[in-house]
Amino acid sequence: MAISREEVQHVAHLARLEFSEAELERFTQELSKILDYMEKLSELDTSGVEPTYHALNLANRFREDEVRPSFPPEEILSNAPQKEGTSFVVPRVIK
Repeated sequence: MAISREEVQHVAHLARLEFSEAELERFTQELSKILDYMEKLSELDTSGVEPTYHALNLANRFREDEVRPSFPPEEILSNAPQKEGTSFVVPRVIK
């Protein structure tokens, strides 16, 4: 399956990318090769293969939520360059 130069230009436009003529030619050839390879893969019989979402069989190991005591505000703010009450003072970002 070949991809046309116009299709590469269209995708580049959608991605807000600008390419030189040489780059467009190179990307057209490279993307065509990738699509040809994917076409070969679609010829394989995968009817007995279970779909996978990740190459490794991973599972999240979440711990149970538990309430624990927090640090006292005075200790947390002890190294703050500026503080006001129990809060950090930071430079204003929005005018």
